[in-house]
Amino acid sequence: MFQAKELECVKGYDCLFTNINFTIQAGEILQIQGTNGSGKTSLLRILTGLSQPETGEVFWNGTNIDIDRESYLENLIYIGHTNGLKAELSAIENLQLSRQYLGQSNDKPTQQALEEVGLTGYEHILAHQLSAGQKRRVTLARLSLNTAPLWILDEPVTAIDVDGVSAFEKTIETHVLNGGMVILTTHQSLNFGKAKTLSLSLT
Repeated sequence: MFQAKELECVKGYDCLFTNINFTIQAGEILQIQGTNGSGKTSLLRILTGLSQPETGEVFWNGTNIDIDRESYLENLIYIGHTNGLKAELSAIENLQLSRQYLGQSNDKPTQQALEEVGLTGYEHILAHQLSAGQKRRVTLARLSLNTAPLWILDEPVTAIDVDGVSAFEKTIETHVLNGGMVILTTHQSLNFGKAKTLSLSLT
């Protein structure tokens, strides 16, 4: 279970949001919506522990994430606006490095993960030679290699074409139907099939 209680975020003299409360359980998606500048990214950074709220707390399975940060991070995968790829490594090398670094991987072959996001034939292309959409697909391929139950994703389908979005939707649906949880922001209308989707609007 993941909970946010009484979260408030202040940047400079501006209060981006206040009194944010929600709970999500295994098998649920929370889609956070809002205009540019409403604080969506700031909220996700608080939820991941990268930033501290002005007030409020975040709980993972009933424990404040600041109390047992190591345990929380072991159960989390976060994808922000940047892709986090090494330009001099190929698509498959980036995934292999990520798998080794995170230590949260399953037994799925890295090649299969790239095939599922539509990158067959691009496995050995260096990251700096890939298009923006292809780079994002490499980043999203990490999701299906990961065993962490909680995924927090900031505008995950930016620069992705229709086929890529469809593959992403299926990845999210599969994860959630298998007991995972997802929190994401997006300006696009997404369809996660049978997965239970909740919404939170920042105004």
